[in-house]
Amino acid sequence: MCTAATYQTKNHYFGRNFDLEYSYSETVTITPRNYPFHFREVHSIENHYAMIGMAYVFDEYPLYYDATNEKGLSMAGLNFPENAYYHPIKEGKDNIASFEFIPWILSQCATVQEAKELLKRINIAQIHFNEQLLASPLHWMISDKNESITVESMKNGLNVYDNPVGVLTNNPPFDMQMFYLSNFMNLSKEQIENHFSSQLTLTPYSRGMGGMGLPGDLSSASRFVKACFTKMNSLSKDSEEESVSQFFHILGSVYQQRGCVHMGNGQYEITIYSSCCNTDLGIYYYTTYENSRISAIDMHKENLDKTQLISYPLLTKQDIFYQNHK
Repeated sequence: MCTAATYQTKNHYFGRNFDLEYSYSETVTITPRNYPFHFREVHSIENHYAMIGMAYVFDEYPLYYDATNEKGLSMAGLNFPENAYYHPIKEGKDNIASFEFIPWILSQCATVQEAKELLKRINIAQIHFNEQLLASPLHWMISDKNESITVESMKNGLNVYDNPVGVLTNNPPFDMQMFYLSNFMNLSKEQIENHFSSQLTLTPYSRGMGGMGLPGDLSSASRFVKACFTKMNSLSKDSEEESVSQFFHILGSVYQQRGCVHMGNGQYEITIYSSCCNTDLGIYYYTTYENSRISAIDMHKENLDKTQLISYPLLTKQDIFYQNHK
């Protein structure tokens, strides 16, 4: 399962944990402005906004997990099993496959408001990439520096929710996740006071007791609460290093360690990668499970007017700095 989040200091940041028991050999992939996007049921787009993100590139097509375009609009697709429903082709609609949804939005839209206009015409259609790569059950978060929305294609249609927390995990549907937060209104970053009884003298015995009751398990509902609490109370200075570091600490609060979620047959779900994109500067940062050093790729260091994809394999070997070695 996965967790996506936004964060604002001087600049705006967007990223996610990608949690799964196996990897598709994903790469940090830049799609230049003149790469032709050919869609299954709608017109091709030959010229568009450039974008950078994590993708599995198959047959020269970027299957994006998350991405940010050069205008600062970002999207991430997260697993949404049992609830995601892709509809048959509908006349009068823009019929978009789930794997085309991120390129369709980011190639044309600079803001969430522009994305909302496209969403009025979209039908997420039941279209597979091929016989081996079937459509994954997903829902999405779309964000710019001003707002975020959650998009869920379900049996009752396309649901678009304002996302005031700038966080998304998996099940249940987003409106239920937000309602569930009400169970944790008592949580606080402050030291607690005795409200148990005026007849008893009770005092805190530890720092951080205002957060007692904060979920710590790895279920998607619990990760949503913990990521929201951590993100909404996070503080950092405005420098790039401090902002990026804090963002990875936010994602680290719901990081999945190998051995804690057994998927059967000796497989364990882990956080395969964590990402953080400075959406103002177009710099994509990432760590992997085996390499906690932060790596960075700047989309503006590349020729964004090319016609071919630009991909960087992930650095997955642990990089340790031996401080006292000569």
